[in-house]
Amino acid sequence: MKNTLKQDWHAAEVDEVLKLTDAQRGLTDDEVRQRQEELGKNVLPTGKQVSLAAILWHQFKSPLIYVLVVAGVISLLVGEHLDAGFIGIILLINAGLGTWQEWRAESGAQSLQEMIKLKTSVMRNGTWQELDAEALVPGDVIRLESGVQVPADARLVEVNNLQVEEAMLTGESLPAHKETAAGDAQTTNAGDKKNLVYAGTTVLVGRGRAVVTATGLHTEIGKIADSLNQEDTSQTPLIERMERFSRMISVIILVAAVILGGIGWWHGMELMDLFFLAIAMVVSAIPEGLPIAMTVALSIASRRMAKRNVIVRKLSAVEGLGSCTYILSDKTGTLTVDQQTVRQIYLPDGQTLAVTGEGYNGEGEIQIDNPDSEHLHRFLRIATLANESTLEKKGEEWRYKGDAVDVALLALPYKLGSSPDEIGRETDVQREIPYESENKYSAVYYHRNGRLVFGAKGAWEVFEDKLVEDEKEQAAEMAEKMAADGLRVLAMVYSITDDDTSDLAEELHLAGLVGLIDPIRPEVKDAIAECHEAGIKIAMVTGDHPLTALAIAKEINIADGPDNLISGAELRDIEDDEATLVEVLRDKTVFARVSPAQKQKLVKAFQQRGEYVAITGDGVNDAPALRQSNVGVAMGSGTDVTRGAASIVLKDDNFASIVAGVEEGRYSYDNIRKVVFLLLSTAAAEVFLIMLSTLFGLPKPLTAVQILWLNVVTNGLQDIALVFERGEPGAMKHPPRSPEEGIFDRQMISQTVLAAFVMTALGFSLWVSWMNQGREEVSARNDLLLVMVLLQNFHAFNVRSETRSVFRIPISHNYLLLLSVFLAQGIHIAAMHIPLTQRLLEIEPESLDEWFTYFGLAALILVVSEIYKVFVRRREGREQKVG
Repeated sequence: MKNTLKQDWHAAEVDEVLKLTDAQRGLTDDEVRQRQEELGKNVLPTGKQVSLAAILWHQFKSPLIYVLVVAGVISLLVGEHLDAGFIGIILLINAGLGTWQEWRAESGAQSLQEMIKLKTSVMRNGTWQELDAEALVPGDVIRLESGVQVPADARLVEVNNLQVEEAMLTGESLPAHKETAAGDAQTTNAGDKKNLVYAGTTVLVGRGRAVVTATGLHTEIGKIADSLNQEDTSQTPLIERMERFSRMISVIILVAAVILGGIGWWHGMELMDLFFLAIAMVVSAIPEGLPIAMTVALSIASRRMAKRNVIVRKLSAVEGLGSCTYILSDKTGTLTVDQQTVRQIYLPDGQTLAVTGEGYNGEGEIQIDNPDSEHLHRFLRIATLANESTLEKKGEEWRYKGDAVDVALLALPYKLGSSPDEIGRETDVQREIPYESENKYSAVYYHRNGRLVFGAKGAWEVFEDKLVEDEKEQAAEMAEKMAADGLRVLAMVYSITDDDTSDLAEELHLAGLVGLIDPIRPEVKDAIAECHEAGIKIAMVTGDHPLTALAIAKEINIADGPDNLISGAELRDIEDDEATLVEVLRDKTVFARVSPAQKQKLVKAFQQRGEYVAITGDGVNDAPALRQSNVGVAMGSGTDVTRGAASIVLKDDNFASIVAGVEEGRYSYDNIRKVVFLLLSTAAAEVFLIMLSTLFGLPKPLTAVQILWLNVVTNGLQDIALVFERGEPGAMKHPPRSPEEGIFDRQMISQTVLAAFVMTALGFSLWVSWMNQGREEVSARNDLLLVMVLLQNFHAFNVRSETRSVFRIPISHNYLLLLSVFLAQGIHIAAMHIPLTQRLLEIEPESLDEWFTYFGLAALILVVSEIYKVFVRRREGREQKVG
């Protein structure tokens, strides 16, 4: 039995398929039992659900967290309980925030399972039975009808006008018309196998019978489920950068501790004093607030994204979307509105009419100089009467039912000021011929001016050879032109007859051609232009016809011409040769008629080229590629499977929302850089201050508790406030940062060194001066602590931008930062007057004159930073001119 699963059933004749079963009686109970034992039930394996405990544990998997844990344990062992308690609180808050944001039910494979958990009509033991779909086995004969969800992959043996919605699997925007004839054995694309139906798809019109050929994991949807369980999502650039940064900080702290120990030992310090000094330096060097600040920054960005219709499932994806260099977008429902719309009408008198409006409604107009044209009215009669769908307006809402193309045609009378019902009332219909897949047309017999008219609607190819000679050539040219423009072409034809039982006449007259298209979303062009300006490359990946895909891609400036297009059939010849595939993709931006497996290979190929790839999608066929990509973006109206595989979901299905997400992602990364800049520059100043004092044999300038207090009262407030900063202008006017680029670039390093130098120089010079004056250490530390608080308060305003003057950034962009600075000062001044904090921190009140003096000295860092930014802006101006 297992060998039958490997056959290309679409290439087999019906008689061969029926060898799997008894066509009249179906399978027996014994046959079903045997096949279930061999192949299993028609169910899919459920993916391993991620528990809350696993998500919580994940929050602690970071080198920076490891360093904090070690520092906390050491502080606890040496009796520094305040230090240990503070570090513990930091770790718990960070873990709580991250867990709360990332707790989502993992529903990928489970959603796939639900898709085939249904009842189905099966022939067993000579009778039709309603059974659970999970009971099906290959060889079962099933019955299909309108509205039924297909329970397993099956080969059709009987059809009656059967149309199946397969977009969730194939990406095709139009329903698939099914047939029973054997297909080409070379065909591999699921959408091209017209005699197969697939688990999870839905019957829209008609009915049929089919023999089950694959169940469970062996179905097309099952193969996708299996790939989802195997693939793993790669890390975002932010996570990789922070891991490199954490390792760097760990090494620097270790080296600094060794150097400090050597200096202290050289100066003859006691071992215990040296150990406590090292602890003080470690406390000052570790950016305790960075994990929380990073989590809060991503959380804020995720909330801002939600307001712009972008739902974040995984926090790390916030910055990941901002870092993407390539977006592979599905077409149907993502770049387009997923509603068939008439764009052009060609009439036999040579007129080409434009039609406005979009979607399944009567909004818009047919642009014609003579609305009473008999040619147009004949065309509309046939389009409306040879039609099995409905479209009507109820109140303010348009309601429709039936085939997408038929519904689109019913919108035309409304756009001329009439309605399908009005046309029906004015016309004496004698007989209707419904659409049959074998005929590929629908027709109607009606009376007009005392004569019987046969009118038919169908694909242009069906009628081309039957048109009268003097109409054929011009109509063929127009049909070819419409198709080249990406339009789906249908023809309306007619003949005068005396017999309403006759077949399609040998000589037909053209009533008109109609060109339909799934319209582009209005915002898409601008969104793609903005992506291009932001240095992000865009490509279209679709299951649709190559000509349709190329026409739309050209209209939205994704492609220039055929050289940018490649089909799934062409990809098949090179997809297993990775080097060739990577090279071919350099100038391809439209991928048409591709399979789910090919989508995954495309993502991998772009990743091998060094691209950081985001891919959008809404159907089950998109899920494996979304899981493979760096950032998977699902449509909100898509399947649960796709949403489960994605890290970001677009609530409004609008490609333009991706631009908003990219922008917010870039803002969040910029804000994280600001936090790193603040924490590292202040930490470096504290470390250098301790090391210089030790090197010159001076008493330690600050105690471990004072350093911890300094980090809490300044950084602990201001680093969080910084992540609320509004985005700076121009975030979408520069290319994405390379994933290989670290947090520290030339700009960050130079500014960090400069800020640390100014704070160290001012603090150390004051400390040396006071020690030379013979001041008491406790009193001098009190003043130095105030100076460092003020310096870091001023510096918080410097880091709001790496290039813009602090005086040109409106304070309204971040009132919280101003509040945090006032609060830090208030807390520190209050601590000087509270007996408990006086004893803990060894501090005392300062006079107003002293406060103003130190305030003026601390403002020096603001002055130096402003001067430096002037030089930075001039340098950037010169580089832009050279560029």
